[in-house]
Amino acid sequence: MLRFFTSLFLLLTAFLVEAQTQRDQQLQQLRDITTARTERKMAELEQQQEDDGLQLLVDSLVTSIQSDLKGSPLVLNGDTLFYLYERLGSLSIEERVQLITKRLEEVIEADVFYDSLLYTSSQLQVSEVRYDDKILMVISDNDAIYSGKTRFELVEIQGELLFNYIREQRAASTWQRIGLKILWVTLVIALFYLIIKGINRLYAYFNRRLVDWKGRYLTGFRIGNYQLFDDDRALLAAVWIVKAIRILLILISFYLLLPVVFSLFPFTKSLADQLFGYVLNPLKAIFQSILAFIPNLITILIIYTVTRYVIRFLRFLAGEIDKGELSIPGFFNEWALPTFNIVRFLLYAFMVIVIFPYLPGSDSKVFQGVSVFLGILFSLGSSTAISNMVAGLVITYMRPFRIGDRIKVGDVVGDVLEKDMLVTRIRTPKNEEVTIPNATILNSSSVNYSKKAREEGVIIYTTATIGYDVPWKQVHELMISAALRTEHLEHEPAPFVLQTSLDDFYVSYQLNAYTKRADLMPKLYSALHAHIQDAFNEAGVEIMSPHYKTLRDGNQTTIPANYLPADYQAPSFVVKQEGKS
Repeated sequence: MLRFFTSLFLLLTAFLVEAQTQRDQQLQQLRDITTARTERKMAELEQQQEDDGLQLLVDSLVTSIQSDLKGSPLVLNGDTLFYLYERLGSLSIEERVQLITKRLEEVIEADVFYDSLLYTSSQLQVSEVRYDDKILMVISDNDAIYSGKTRFELVEIQGELLFNYIREQRAASTWQRIGLKILWVTLVIALFYLIIKGINRLYAYFNRRLVDWKGRYLTGFRIGNYQLFDDDRALLAAVWIVKAIRILLILISFYLLLPVVFSLFPFTKSLADQLFGYVLNPLKAIFQSILAFIPNLITILIIYTVTRYVIRFLRFLAGEIDKGELSIPGFFNEWALPTFNIVRFLLYAFMVIVIFPYLPGSDSKVFQGVSVFLGILFSLGSSTAISNMVAGLVITYMRPFRIGDRIKVGDVVGDVLEKDMLVTRIRTPKNEEVTIPNATILNSSSVNYSKKAREEGVIIYTTATIGYDVPWKQVHELMISAALRTEHLEHEPAPFVLQTSLDDFYVSYQLNAYTKRADLMPKLYSALHAHIQDAFNEAGVEIMSPHYKTLRDGNQTTIPANYLPADYQAPSFVVKQEGKS
């Protein structure tokens, strides 16, 4: 057995002297020996320790390999604790050293440290040096090969070196950290004092400047004829705003001071994080919500843009139809704008329905609850409005009148000023504006004086009562001549007279004349009545309205004096009048 190990030692020594290409084979042989030792560690530890020849062989192999390799030292505070000879995963040897150094410094500089949380652990493939849940260093089987020890032994040795270093550095830096924290607190308080002082100086400066700006920049504000703010009120408002800004800045500064001071001490650091969270978390949530909303916002803009240009195109078509440039069989020009308004409303409603799911918070219970509540309010409170809107649609397509027509609805007569979905506004001849709900118009009869007036003329008529002693042909001639004298009454078709009744004291004659100016009906009636009076007076015919009972033996006539002959002598007795005046 001794001769076998001696031969093996000589053979391995020869391989180390040979070319570098034989090195991998030596490492594999050494790895096999170490693996075998690890597997038999628990059961054969004492027997392997007594195997001096094998241990001597391994030590000599390790010494030979280390002499050929250049390791990276782990230097901490000027002392080299140990060397690293092997890569670990994707990390080079130098990167392993830098990573271990960084993790050690984090533990040393931590505000809170517990010595009991330093420990080592071993798994199937690797061993670890840990502080709490932080891994300080990882040791592999290859690291154990280069050290000439088992992985279990190596992790204990190097772990103890790292633990001692941490304890020494922590003890040396305790008072230094305390002094540094005191210095930081002093600087923060001094900075807070300077900020407050600067805010107060700015406040005093602006107060002085506001007085100079009065009447120059701080001028009054007027809404129509009402002076909402004069110069003095504007100055007071500006002073109040500056004062509010000063208080707000001081509160913000104080709010930021507390978490900064709290963050310097371990036992208050959680309070600092909580205070910062009160401000940063909402801002972070808002910023994240804005970023998350950007794709939906782009979708909403696209939907709105498409809808807007479709509505523009429809507005153009409606305008062309309304002007008569574009004609659609069976579609009247006056339907164009109302139909466009209906289609526009439907398109916007459809757009809102499509956009709704893309709005932020549209799927929240609060949003849905408010939507249902508003829907209930609308349905309960808008029954009358809905009925008027439906009536407005029906009236639009029934075409009983249009803007500018002279119409009569109930007892109201006037020109149509406006016709929308809810109401119709009419201006009476007395220049009164009357608003009539569309449902009222739909449920009652209406008279349109202008529709036929534009085509062939509308008939205006009036009645005069003449005594039986006047020939009816003469009355017809006189009434027709009065109509022909009246401006805006048509000669073709010609005026005509109807004898509507034969009463006890007189005959009722109804004059009918055509006119295309229905908007002038009150003036036409007035002028027609005046011309009827003139025509009858000129002919010496009395109009027997009101009733007269006279004696024809010289009674005074009812004809005005300027129409009587110059030699006419009026009787001296009195005429009796009865009936209504």
